Amino acid sequence: MARIVHKYGGTSVAGVERIRAVAERVAAAHAQGHELAVVVSAMAGETDRLVGYCRELMPLPDGAEADVVVASGEQVTAGLLALALKARGVPARSWLGWQAPVTTSDAHGAARVLSITTTAMEAAMAAGEVAVVPGFQGATASGRVTTLGRGGSDTSAVALAAALQADECLIFTDVEGVFTTDPRIVPRARKLERISYEEMLELASVGAKVLHARSVELAMKHRVRLAVLSSFADAPGTWVVSEEDIVESQHITGVAYNRNEAKVTIVAVPDRPGAVAAIFGALADANINVDMIVQNIAHDRAFTDVTFTVPRTELVRARAVLEEARATIGFDRLIADESVVKVSVVGVGMKSHAGVAVTMFRALGERGINIQAITTSEIKISVLIAEEYLELAVRVLHSAYGLDAAA
Repeated sequence: MARIVHKYGGTSVAGVERIRAVAERVAAAHAQGHELAVVVSAMAGETDRLVGYCRELMPLPDGAEADVVVASGEQVTAGLLALALKARGVPARSWLGWQAPVTTSDAHGAARVLSITTTAMEAAMAAGEVAVVPGFQGATASGRVTTLGRGGSDTSAVALAAALQADECLIFTDVEGVFTTDPRIVPRARKLERISYEEMLELASVGAKVLHARSVELAMKHRVRLAVLSSFADAPGTWVVSEEDIVESQHITGVAYNRNEAKVTIVAVPDRPGAVAAIFGALADANINVDMIVQNIAHDRAFTDVTFTVPRTELVRARAVLEEARATIGFDRLIADESVVKVSVVGVGMKSHAGVAVTMFRALGERGINIQAITTSEIKISVLIAEEYLELAVRVLHSAYGLDAAA
């Protein structure tokens, strides 16, 4: 029989009845003789509630103490699932982050998994006991509780699967798999049977919310067999596999979007060596991620404009950082625009097919959608457009690349 890791997201464990349903699914797999580890998220909405408590007491909470509070959400669901399994006669126990232990860096709120000690857990699983593990959490080498950041339970599951050398890692969520785009925008979006690690990583990084990007990165690094399935249906899901396991790729596999974008234009930056470095150095020092970057041709042979995007949630902080550095940078003024979105097309088929970019640009142009910025990778093209055109752009591109399901 196989060694399998299950992961259940917040909607899958949002209340006692749903936890009972998860326990039934786990019990069925256990009855087949599989060795099982189950990673759980906090109940839907619980993490936000706990973060809210912290911010009521301290607007910028101490990271270490906030992690103690926030990590409790997953601890509750782990304990409840272990109880639900025991009530069905299935041997089970919870393994908190510090008990395994899951050792992480000390970056509270955004810790990275350094190692997972699984010796005791493996012995218990071999004896028929289900290991129930709270996702999203770990502990530093000195024993302080840490959390892995939003989406961290996916990362916990893949990291545990790698440490256990599991045969597969099944991510159960509220969707039936990975679709060619958001079915809420394009009802004819198709569920994919398979998608490559590279494509899934790009889709996750540009806005697709099915899997967290860090979890896909880990799965690709350790070649973890990964699948996305629904916890509310028994329909086949989507397998995330190596590129060589996909016989023939379409030009484009999927269309994704990200609403959390803000455009910043720095006007009249001195056109001299080091000026642009001063802009992005200030943002980097403040740990603000920058995505798209466009530098205009210098005007008057002395100044240039620099446009880039930052997460919309970081715009206020980015403005403050740049205004503080204005004297050093020497720019004239800063223009911010929050009414933009990023739309991306992703596919390994881009590597071997010409004309992918022009198809995108032509399709948008024919519908009067102006492109404000462009970034590319080997298997991705992203454009920045006005937010009002988001749904139209997604539908147009989905059709332009032949991704619509047959009527």
